[in-house]
Amino acid sequence: MTSSASFDTLESLQADIAELIDRLPTLKNRQLIQQALATIVRLADNGIDRLDWKILSASLTDMERGFQLFYDYRHVRKVTIFGSARLSSETPEYQMALEFARAVCQLGFMVMTGGGGGIMQAGHEGAGRENSFGLNIQLPFEQQANPIIEGDPKLIHFKYFFTRKLFLLKESDAVALFPGGFGTQDEAFECMTLSQTGKFGPVPVVLIDHPGGDYWQSWSQYIDQQLVQKGLVSPEDPSLYTVTDNLEVACNAITRFYQVYHSSRYVSEQLVIRLTSDLSDSELEQLNAEFNDILVKGKIEKSLALPQENQDETVELPRLVLYFNQRDLGRLYQMIATINQMGVPSVEEKAHPERK
Repeated sequence: MTSSASFDTLESLQADIAELIDRLPTLKNRQLIQQALATIVRLADNGIDRLDWKILSASLTDMERGFQLFYDYRHVRKVTIFGSARLSSETPEYQMALEFARAVCQLGFMVMTGGGGGIMQAGHEGAGRENSFGLNIQLPFEQQANPIIEGDPKLIHFKYFFTRKLFLLKESDAVALFPGGFGTQDEAFECMTLSQTGKFGPVPVVLIDHPGGDYWQSWSQYIDQQLVQKGLVSPEDPSLYTVTDNLEVACNAITRFYQVYHSSRYVSEQLVIRLTSDLSDSELEQLNAEFNDILVKGKIEKSLALPQENQDETVELPRLVLYFNQRDLGRLYQMIATINQMGVPSVEEKAHPERK
């Protein structure tokens, strides 16, 4: 490239940046955009290596693809399915994953997998191409997309595992884990770790064996004997997940999680829990009596949307607000289960737990 061409390109880039900055006051998320631009400028000023810039650029490209794909599906709840890529279609685990995916899609959910073979292909086969997302990884020697999702616009090829896993969890409203190897174990423990530390969820996590299988039952026994009984995790932490070999139990664990509970977020120090239907005063009193131990201060209170939530699409939903200690996540899941037994949603709401 000639020096003249380089100058023209730089001048064009500066003009584009100047135009963007001029538009910022009218953009909905201008403060966050300014922060992102400022971060990039600081990195440029610090003179990081070319490899670092390549990692940053490729990561942003990965995230751009993910954000653009999922934006149009943000109102539909999705179930992420993890499991071995090595299990053939003749195995009972494959058939169980296929039947599970078919069942949750009949309930109105969509299915996400890593896009490969084995359990991932079973998930797409059960869900059907139209209800499937594939989040594949670019590898030089394996992990081709399965034939069901190959060529579909809902298939993304990520460069990095961390950006891929970000979207597999960020976009999921439930996680179903089937038997698998080191990768599946990693995903299972990461789900538990992120749930336990409040970085993911709350969402239902279901560990599914085929009928009579003991893969996850053995895993659960290990957790109880080596972690719970030795005080390495809280006694309530097994409330973060459900182990079953029954298809109906697996589906109910997901739909019942969203029977009254809708979603949650933090606003400053307060945890805001959005509900699909309001609770009575007596039900609120029961919650305070049963779960006072997870509060830093104050009580669990009813609330309308807080001022910081004015742009939130859930602004019309009733809420509970509390100063959660951000430590007893197992107890928080127990409270959500109690809430789901309390409120009485309309027939329409009960029929569509998949809607956000």
